Amino acid sequence: MVNDADGLDARPPGAARATVRRIAATPARRRNAARAAATALLLAVTGCAAPEPATRIAAAPALPEMRLFAALPAPRPTRSNASIARDILDLTFALESGRALPVLTRIEGPITVRAIDRTGGTRGLPPTLLPDLDGLIGRLRREAGLNITRTDATAEAAAPTITVQTVPRAELQRAVPQAACFVVPRVANWDGFRADRRGTLTDWTTLTERRTLAVFVPADVAPQEIRDCLHEEVAQAIGPLNDLYILRDSVFNDDNFHTVLTGFDMLVLRALYDPALRSGMTRAEVAARLPDILARINPAGRSGRGTSADRPRPPTTRDWTDRMEAALGAGRSDARRRAAAREALGIAAAARWADNRTAFALFALGRLSLRDDPEQALAAFLAAGALYSASPDTAVHEAHISMQLAAFAMSSGDARLAIRIVDRAEPAVRAAQNAALLSTLQMVKASALGDLGRADAAVALRAEALGWARYGFGDDAEVRRRAAEIADLAPPTVPSAIPPAPVSRDAGVATALQTGPVPTDPASPEAP
Repeated sequence: MVNDADGLDARPPGAARATVRRIAATPARRRNAARAAATALLLAVTGCAAPEPATRIAAAPALPEMRLFAALPAPRPTRSNASIARDILDLTFALESGRALPVLTRIEGPITVRAIDRTGGTRGLPPTLLPDLDGLIGRLRREAGLNITRTDATAEAAAPTITVQTVPRAELQRAVPQAACFVVPRVANWDGFRADRRGTLTDWTTLTERRTLAVFVPADVAPQEIRDCLHEEVAQAIGPLNDLYILRDSVFNDDNFHTVLTGFDMLVLRALYDPALRSGMTRAEVAARLPDILARINPAGRSGRGTSADRPRPPTTRDWTDRMEAALGAGRSDARRRAAAREALGIAAAARWADNRTAFALFALGRLSLRDDPEQALAAFLAAGALYSASPDTAVHEAHISMQLAAFAMSSGDARLAIRIVDRAEPAVRAAQNAALLSTLQMVKASALGDLGRADAAVALRAEALGWARYGFGDDAEVRRRAAEIADLAPPTVPSAIPPAPVSRDAGVATALQTGPVPTDPASPEAP
């Protein structure tokens, strides 16, 4: 985003309204911009494939070398220790399902990790898995202070604590349809998991200490998806088993905006493995020790920061979580999923949650509205962006919104605005190490540079974007398909139609988009 008179301000909704007026100046421009952007955004955000047009990108004979991120340390959290302690307890003493965990469990002693393919060997491992796993283990040693190493899968030494095993995606999802990847205790491999599929061996609530764990990741997906699975599932094998929608600065949140371990996550792991704690402690016992632990390992958080993140926030209710799971899950019609997202927004409005939970419900509604009602999607994205812009902890969340605004700007013919939006969003995306999002932003900017006659700069940036895309999206054909859709954003190559899906138009949102205003209070009944 930008803060000059012609573009977006860093603090919507005032400038967001100006952006809507600029992008949607006329009904024809609004329709064309929305349809073109919807096609590209469906690819970038939901992974759906649109019809493949004939473009200059699709004919490219070869793609550049894959680009990779370095395993850099994450910034330390800026919240107070009191706030962090509350989150550690909520993360540690419950499962994602809501079931309570009676005691703290952790790995007592050195942690060893091995990686194997479906056959138990290593030849079938994706080429990026071991480098990414080594980068993660190095960060866990440096930032969380853990005694953790990777062992040779064929070594005759003692059995590893954690086994990371790749499994074909179809086989994995037949076993656990709703999981992209997962971790289980007391088994060492996929065959062991399948043998106890309906037993009690893998019941986390019966553990008193963690000794043997298995992490299962899909073998045939993009490198970034494999890396993301490694970060979250290895961290859960070691530490917290819960996810909290209320968290803004953690991978332990089912919104999936943070995909590599954050500074908060590393601090949580360091605290849980402090010598003052041990497996078998109750929540009350851990709560009594956390203040001293955090004061020692995070002295900057000893005094209250006085920010909204430090004040206790209402807990996330089960009915809101159920509605969000219905909106995000498969197996339901688009209309039912949109209805679930609206119900989640209604729950958030009644609870007066003007935070990242309301923003995520708006983001979900925007995604689900892209195919049939891009105007409603744009209004929902703008309202979500207004909330995400309120905190530096949600900078990467806001960058997802910026990507969409840049695509809308580009498809409406405003290349300079698209470039400014991308330039403002890119630092947060690089810091979050999201190659898929970075490549999409760079493709939008490259297309804009080309339209402004800066051909050399466009070619160079597009080559960089394709390198990131190979990591973010994997398959070369998929990379070219996504690049082609972005290249076709600029008029006059606007697609003429979007595949329809039934939806009831919200007249209030449509009116807001046409006239400019977007909801300024996401907790109000007027929010979409």
